[in-house]
Amino acid sequence: MESLWSDHDAQSFVERYADKHNADIALRVYTSRLIGREPALVLHGGGNTSVKTRLRDDVGDEIDALCVKGSGWDLESLEPAGLPAVRLAPLLALRKLPALSDEDMVNAQRTRMLDASAPNPSVETLLHAFLPHKFIDHSHADAILALVDQPDGEHICRERFGERLGIVPYIMPGFALAKLAAEVYERNPKVEGLLLLKHGLFSFGDDARQSYERHIAAVHSAEAFAQKRRYWSTRNSVPPASSMSYAELAPVLRGLLGEGKRSYQLHLRQSKDIYDFVCDPRLDALCQVGCATPDHVIRTKRFPIVLHLDQGRPVSGQLDSVRAALDNYRKEYRAYFERQLLRKHNGVKPLDPDPRIVLVPGLGIVGVGANAKAARIAADIYEHTIDVIRSAEAVGHYEALPEDDVFDMEYWSLEQAKLGKGQAKALDGKVVYVTGAASGIGAATARCFAKAGATLYLVDRDAERLHALASELQCAYEAFDITNEVAVRASIDHLVQLFGGLDGVVSNAGTAPQARIAQCTTAELDRSFRINLFSHHWVASAATAVLERQGMGGFLLFNASKAAWNPGADFGPYALPKAALLALVKQYALEYGKLGIRANAVNADRIRTGLLDQTALAERARARGLEPDEYYRSNLLGREVTGDDVAQAFLALALAQSTTGSVATVDGGNIAASPR
Repeated sequence: MESLWSDHDAQSFVERYADKHNADIALRVYTSRLIGREPALVLHGGGNTSVKTRLRDDVGDEIDALCVKGSGWDLESLEPAGLPAVRLAPLLALRKLPALSDEDMVNAQRTRMLDASAPNPSVETLLHAFLPHKFIDHSHADAILALVDQPDGEHICRERFGERLGIVPYIMPGFALAKLAAEVYERNPKVEGLLLLKHGLFSFGDDARQSYERHIAAVHSAEAFAQKRRYWSTRNSVPPASSMSYAELAPVLRGLLGEGKRSYQLHLRQSKDIYDFVCDPRLDALCQVGCATPDHVIRTKRFPIVLHLDQGRPVSGQLDSVRAALDNYRKEYRAYFERQLLRKHNGVKPLDPDPRIVLVPGLGIVGVGANAKAARIAADIYEHTIDVIRSAEAVGHYEALPEDDVFDMEYWSLEQAKLGKGQAKALDGKVVYVTGAASGIGAATARCFAKAGATLYLVDRDAERLHALASELQCAYEAFDITNEVAVRASIDHLVQLFGGLDGVVSNAGTAPQARIAQCTTAELDRSFRINLFSHHWVASAATAVLERQGMGGFLLFNASKAAWNPGADFGPYALPKAALLALVKQYALEYGKLGIRANAVNADRIRTGLLDQTALAERARARGLEPDEYYRSNLLGREVTGDDVAQAFLALALAQSTTGSVATVDGGNIAASPR
């Protein structure tokens, strides 16, 4: 690892923040981002940094302050707002206390803040405060963890670093660790940093560059030390032929996870190094040692689960094996919790017993999370854990913290707070596929479902509009023609690759061709049926195959039309497939209800969707003696029905656990089109 310091970039940060912040804070932001953008140093909110500087308080007095990374901020994207300022002198006064509980520590830090609205300072604020240096950097660098995660970590670290870095025995973050780290430093004030066994690295300096480059130099030295001893078999670098596919495994795994009580999403991670690791004959021993640093336990659990599947057999024939492995994992987690509860006697409630990392020999890492982001984070962390294990085994023997210490971290309220658990939304964790999503009803439905917490996969043939909406909602998308059955089924497979499965579809894509029925060409009618009927069936068919494998039920929602009951003149090419679509809905409801798969439709009318061009709209309005705007309000309620109204109906049906084979009418009232 090499230093990325640039005098030009450093100065640009000073100039960028000159109006509101001093150079110390600007440079603190700059080097924090240098650290945060390197995954081999920190991942997903890990690590923290600080600077001691002079600031003015609310009465204009200049005081010594500690600006330290705040809760909820990542170093990679840190801004000055993510460095809450704390009065330094009263922080230092805390050191004379013999002990300080976590709750009292958090309170003590908040009561010393210059801005009460700022985020909570890091749980390691006191460690930063008790060390005298101006700039301090802390990371969980992979290469450092490979040295400190050893039975004789202190000896190995001394061998590599001599007296250049102090060594701190493991203590859980908080007041006691802050005091111990300060004492280790004071025994040898010449050290450039501290190695925290089973934890990570602190470096410090008189200026931002010195602290940062000391940090990088230590990591580089650790990398070189491990590299000299590195061994790793690459004989398995080419996967053997296998009938097992992730598209087949993922829905099965997703359905069995959570025991039907919790929704998870999955993320597959593959690489040559990952493949070598999961195919190593020592895998079961290596992966059951524990987390590389205790901070990771809230994302990955203490251990992964290993699924030893027969590569020559379909997954459908190995359900009992997968179920047994998950049941055993949960049983062991519950036993771990009960053991620790006897030790702690603190009445904490058990977290879910489901794994967050699944290792599949011959396939790779599967991250498990409550949403797509959490699943990716779990996979990221374990991919780096593999690097730590490999390097640690090259140096000596990989050893993680004992069970007691890991439990204390996993159930530490200050650590759990990092997960930011908020109020649950109706579709949290649910994966929903929406067709015709680029505009009109589809776009309104996408926004509505996103607001309800759904993870979306949007499709449409209008690539430009689709990209804009997906960017707005920060979701996955794919542009293709829905009349291509192969593309439809491939799209569902791609969704499974991304998220591990799905929970429902909103089959909305459609077109509104017009012609006298006797004069409608076969080609025109065929295209209408392909869009307005067959595409809905292809989507439902591909989705149902996934829902069946998951075994968790799900929903199939279709955009019907009043034309199915009340066709208009010259609208036969549209009304015929829409009428058939209602039969399709009922057929899916009939045949798959026993699996908990619900099929329903929304019957909408006179929505401004763009299906009618201005000429067609004017003609339809004129035929009814109306102006175009009056046409949209010509219903029993006398109000225009919008795409948002239809989206709300789709959402209601998605959540209606006891409703199937139903058609919800959203048209403001049209007796002529009422279902009979």
